[in-house]
Amino acid sequence: MNRRRFGTALAAATLLAGTLGLALPAAAQGFPEKPVTLVVPFAAGGSTDLVARTIAQAMSTELGQQVLVDNKGGAGGNLGASFVAQAQPDGYTILMGTIATHALSASLYAKPPFDPEKDFAPIAWLVTVPNVLTVNKDYPAKDVKELIARLKEKPGEETYSSSGNGTPLHLSGELFKSMAGVDMVHVPYQGSGPALVDAISGAVPINFDNLPSSTEHIRSGQLRALAVTTKTRAENFPDIPTMEEAGVPGYETNTWNAFFAPAGTPPEVIARLNEAANKAIQEPAVKARLAEVGATVVGGTPDELAAHVKSEIARWKPVIEASGARIE
Repeated sequence: MNRRRFGTALAAATLLAGTLGLALPAAAQGFPEKPVTLVVPFAAGGSTDLVARTIAQAMSTELGQQVLVDNKGGAGGNLGASFVAQAQPDGYTILMGTIATHALSASLYAKPPFDPEKDFAPIAWLVTVPNVLTVNKDYPAKDVKELIARLKEKPGEETYSSSGNGTPLHLSGELFKSMAGVDMVHVPYQGSGPALVDAISGAVPINFDNLPSSTEHIRSGQLRALAVTTKTRAENFPDIPTMEEAGVPGYETNTWNAFFAPAGTPPEVIARLNEAANKAIQEPAVKARLAEVGATVVGGTPDELAAHVKSEIARWKPVIEASGARIE
């Protein structure tokens, strides 16, 4: 009797295990069954937020569920990224990752709060974005050479802003200081939006920003763009010189945006999100909107994004070490 009961129980357990095993892919195939939260690890109004909201709207249509943007700024993007790394790996909480969260933090922080490769599942590389050096419209320097001359006359007296400590924009400023042989004080903000407010008011007149979030302020004349930081000029601002053209030979930085999920997210869910993201960024209206603000669409597979993250970590490590930037 005991043997029969044991055999029956064993058979039931085996059947249950098989049923559960089949249920996981089925649940993944039905994904999403509720809204997806897209965490932007910077304040509203910045470049990452702008790109995220543009793509999220189109992805909502593709997925049949709303993609809701949730801004969790702070610590150079690390607070929002850490939140996603610890989230349930079910695809309903994803991250708008950047060069800051997935290339710089590993070398910049003495104790990184997460591993950009082990703690995340890559979804899709979305766009690349130029950075731009701007000054307040009333600032005396009219170009990069005049700015360098002014900074050399007043070492350590001028201030520049960025979206936060450890961000690509902070490092863009530090690289500029090093290569131009000048000194100015960094004022970090919790996102590009707040930094731009003070740049426009003149409180902190020099600013390093992603081109998308500064675009309208440059066009309105509130900010004067001195140079873009990429090797080539931005298509939407062909009159703005590159930093190299403006007088800093060899200078180049940029940033990028990509979607990541918590490690352990089912591959079927990753595939669905990847498909929706790639379709969204290829929509003519989305592509045109991103081009308006200087963002270039990339797209691709999760494996391609993983390879990009690995190469970016290797590329930026010596730059960070040379700059002396370190966050405890």
